[in-house]
Amino acid sequence: MLSKKDIICPENLLNLAKTKGPAKAVIVNAIKPVSIESAKQAVDANLIIPVFIGDKSIIENNAKQLNWDISKYEIIDEPNENSTAPIAAKLASEDKVKIIVKGHIHTDVLMKAVLKRNLNLIGKKRLSHIWHMTLEKNDKPFIITDGALNVLPKLETKMHILKNSIDFANRIGIGKPRVSVLSATEEVLDSMPSSLEANELTKRAKKEGLNAEVFGPMAFDNSVSEKAAQIKGIKNVVAGNTDILLVPNVETGNALVKMMIFFYGCLCSWCSSWWKSSCGNNK
Repeated sequence: MLSKKDIICPENLLNLAKTKGPAKAVIVNAIKPVSIESAKQAVDANLIIPVFIGDKSIIENNAKQLNWDISKYEIIDEPNENSTAPIAAKLASEDKVKIIVKGHIHTDVLMKAVLKRNLNLIGKKRLSHIWHMTLEKNDKPFIITDGALNVLPKLETKMHILKNSIDFANRIGIGKPRVSVLSATEEVLDSMPSSLEANELTKRAKKEGLNAEVFGPMAFDNSVSEKAAQIKGIKNVVAGNTDILLVPNVETGNALVKMMIFFYGCLCSWCSSWWKSSCGNNK
């Protein structure tokens, strides 16, 4: 059942990145071959100027295995995995790098460093996580949020997540995204808290005049399939045409994304949404 499909990077993201020119990107604990290979692909595409953090001898050896001369790029020698993240976060806070790329490091370790208040990396925004999903190189992106950072977000946190995802969609060329607030039903039921919150988010989005079409509660099938929505008699612009799926908790988003990767061969590009760029590709 696992997909053997080649994972293809979407043209829309590549073209958008190329308009910005190469950005300085720090690869955090870049000790695995996949980290070096990914950095090389990004350099070859003129997307980044890499800064490597990690055990220097391992990094250089992995680059050598790829016949890639990285002598002109900065390597910060730090063999301790947990010490690489604070270095990267400090570089970003000093505006010495524009992108933080997660290498071989636990997400919680990296996020703990980024969230240090004294670095002022996230300002007054709530940090949230976005998955940008595509199947083919010219595929329309499907955005899922939040599947990595906010475990069981309350209503106010979900409003931050919603606004971050709308801002992200605008930045990649989706002018007025259609947002489905996910539940297991289209009905507002007291027995299903996610449906109550989805309904409230829909009302708040309209009240605040967010630049998006927001509707919930909505089940997954009716969010992505026009036919499923028609069978259920659901009539709104979001049904069957979702750009952004706002999930009720981290387990839902995380499981959904990984099923799409392993069963369908989707490319998953991830981004932690904040005021600086903190994006990377993750297969």
